[in-house]
Amino acid sequence: MAGEFSRRTFVKAAGVAGLAGLSGDVLAQQQRLTWFAGGTGGTYFPLSNQFKQVVEENTNFTLQVQSTGASVENVGGLAQGQADFALIQNDVAFFAYNGTGIEEFQGNAVKSLRGVATLYPETIHIVTLQGSNIETLQDLEGATINTGDLGSGTQVNALQILEAVGIQQNDFTEQNTGFSQAADQLRNGDIDAAFVVGGWPVGAIEELATTNDIAFVEITDETRQNLKSQARWFADDTIPPNTYSGQSEPVQTVAVQAMIATTEDAEADTVQAVTEAIFSNLDQISLKQQFIGRDSALDGMSIPLHPGAREVFGPATTSPANETENNETAGGTTTPG
Repeated sequence: MAGEFSRRTFVKAAGVAGLAGLSGDVLAQQQRLTWFAGGTGGTYFPLSNQFKQVVEENTNFTLQVQSTGASVENVGGLAQGQADFALIQNDVAFFAYNGTGIEEFQGNAVKSLRGVATLYPETIHIVTLQGSNIETLQDLEGATINTGDLGSGTQVNALQILEAVGIQQNDFTEQNTGFSQAADQLRNGDIDAAFVVGGWPVGAIEELATTNDIAFVEITDETRQNLKSQARWFADDTIPPNTYSGQSEPVQTVAVQAMIATTEDAEADTVQAVTEAIFSNLDQISLKQQFIGRDSALDGMSIPLHPGAREVFGPATTSPANETENNETAGGTTTPG
């Protein structure tokens, strides 16, 4: 099953299949498409189901939305032909396409990966409970921390952020589950803090805030600048006051970008139809509607754009993905802006 796809499975599959020339084109010819989302406690899963409704009402395709461990697992699903579309983080997309940044992708670049559209900022939430004595990132040293599903984009971001303040993996006790389980762990006192990456408000945190007094650890000033200098896909972000129960002050943090991805094997007509259906019916989308639009659909695009998406949005003239393609042609490398 898709939800059981593991880091080890990804590496094994990558070695066997070479992560190229997979069966996405066969899947794309069918009326039924598979869409990998994320955990049910985050934003990917409910948003994907809203996309499902719009696509099925406006095209001849049906979408099978699957709950997964999110970004890294979803890249594996695309690479193996298990998924036709998936939601992933733009930083994970960059790592996968360039074969860098994450252990699973080292030497296993997913050159078949293609971008469809970027959607909305995925805010880094570092949540704890009031009275935990965790007020700064440095206070997380020695703590028990849920860094997200093993191999997920959330875990990648969490480890990057902790390392930016000098906290290595052997400096804390790491737990790995989805957002809903992390909220339960906080509620039960099994962990001290959790990293949750998603567009606010995240359902699992909303629910936790109704039963417990929550608090957030901010990412500010020098730490934020240090992060952005190391990884340009991070952007400044703020969780507005009263986003969650009991949260009366804004929370400074950073964000990555959520995006829709597919592979080069997907038929252009299929990608165009699905993309056009979504972006022509945004009034039917309630989640993150204020961020999703044609004008911003190429912002932060960190991998080459699929030709079917290019038919919807036009040439990605300002996309870092174009810089990537141009530099590859010239024999160089780049990083996303």
